[in-house]
Amino acid sequence: MRLTDLTVHIPSTSRKPPSQEPGPVRWRTLEFRFYAVFIPIIVFIMAWIPISLSSPTHPNYPRFRARLSQGWMFGRLVDNSDAQYRGFRDNFIPLALAAVAFLVAKFIRTRLHGGSGDKMYLLRFNFGAAIVMLLALHGTSILKIIPIITANYLIAKSYRGSKFGPICTWVYNVAMIFMNDWYSGYKFGDIFAPLAFLDSSEGIYPRWHVTFNITMLRLLSFSMDYYWACNNSAPSENVPELNERQRTTLAHPESLYSYVNYVSYALYPPLYLAGPIMTFNDYIWQHRRPLNISRSTVLGHFVRFAITMLTMEFILHYMYVVAMKDTKAWMGDTAAQIAMIGFWNLIIVWLKLMIFWRFFRLWALAAGIDAPENMIRCMANNYSTFGFWRSWHRSYNLWITRYIYIPVGGSKNVILNTLIVFTFVALWHDLTFRLLAWGWLVSLFILPEFVARYLLPESKFGHQPWYRHVCALGAVCNILMMMAANLVGFVIGLEGLQFFVQRLFGTTEGMQFLVLATGVLFCASHLMFEYREEEKRNGIIRKC
Repeated sequence: MRLTDLTVHIPSTSRKPPSQEPGPVRWRTLEFRFYAVFIPIIVFIMAWIPISLSSPTHPNYPRFRARLSQGWMFGRLVDNSDAQYRGFRDNFIPLALAAVAFLVAKFIRTRLHGGSGDKMYLLRFNFGAAIVMLLALHGTSILKIIPIITANYLIAKSYRGSKFGPICTWVYNVAMIFMNDWYSGYKFGDIFAPLAFLDSSEGIYPRWHVTFNITMLRLLSFSMDYYWACNNSAPSENVPELNERQRTTLAHPESLYSYVNYVSYALYPPLYLAGPIMTFNDYIWQHRRPLNISRSTVLGHFVRFAITMLTMEFILHYMYVVAMKDTKAWMGDTAAQIAMIGFWNLIIVWLKLMIFWRFFRLWALAAGIDAPENMIRCMANNYSTFGFWRSWHRSYNLWITRYIYIPVGGSKNVILNTLIVFTFVALWHDLTFRLLAWGWLVSLFILPEFVARYLLPESKFGHQPWYRHVCALGAVCNILMMMAANLVGFVIGLEGLQFFVQRLFGTTEGMQFLVLATGVLFCASHLMFEYREEEKRNGIIRKC
């Protein structure tokens, strides 16, 4: 087994090698032997701190004890207080049964059809399955959802290749996000009092407007892909084999941008609740030219999913950091302890999202659809702000690049376009100031790396012995800024960050911790650099 076997494979993993050759192998040098001893000790301490804070004997334990539940692992209680993960964890068996039912029904439909070739007949099956799913999940709210997505379809079809089409589509969908949130999914009784009885039959998951944010991305994908198809005269039928990028960009005949195909895509059951996000073009291509997804591929993804979920369960049974964060149970803790509460909360955010996406991607893979892999780097294996966002929620990043970043100008004005992108991303996640602050912080924190790359390009200075050490110092700054931004956006908010900063810079032990943390991150950055060099030596070229 090679070290780089740990790298998550994606279709674009192997590309033409870069012009600059990988550096010399450093794993056996004295420097990296030191890292091999030092870093594991630090990792152990990083794990031990939240475990010790979770002890019933800790003074802050009574503050968060009420948020713990009965666990199943070694007699431990479990921190099941994260609402998102709790919803998935508590409903895992029903979700798994729904996936099995869908796959069995698809298998029967496939056997009834017989033969080989394309799978276009499954689009109608997916359409029917989507309607059944909506009725089960959202009940009478289907009477709200179908008109909303139908209106988007009519806008796209009405304007076809006109430039007004994308404008109207974007205005409509952004307005729907705001209105859905403002009116909390619209109560029938508020719309028309005699219809109030319908509000009592809103299905298993009444909050349809929460998942609509994901659906909205698909609505925009259909509309934009259709707009480009109407303005594209280049034939795409003669391309023998399509890679992931070609499936995304190559258009179909206008007849395939039909209502049935549109609904089948927008509400595709395996990917409906959480993604990953795939474009309309890609979805249709995978029915026109089905991919050969082997059983070993599906099994391998299942193993990754199972390992990820077990890792999450272990953390939740031994580190009650989510409960600590929610109850602000960090009074009297040192800067190092508060930092670890924040760090492990970020790890949990990463893990829970990866679990969601891997489960639904596994479902799609088993159904013959290869959606993009969302998490292709560990959260702690990132030193570049640019690289982090390419590896975190990758399918969303690809969507943003195709439908926002490139249309508004792309790299012609990186700073402004990045600000536009992250403002949209923040508002798409949640219409709160905290997320907006997160989006602007991320945009601001991209600036130092952008300037550093301009002043110290690898092509000019990469051969210098000091260059990688300067890059490691820059990586330390990047990591600290990325952690600060994500702590604000997804963990402790501005108030919690202010308290942490006070402990960090207002106490002697806080300053000592900052110096130690800087040294640790410096060493870790070199390990990340060398791992990427090892990937290059094995033909794995990535931008993250």
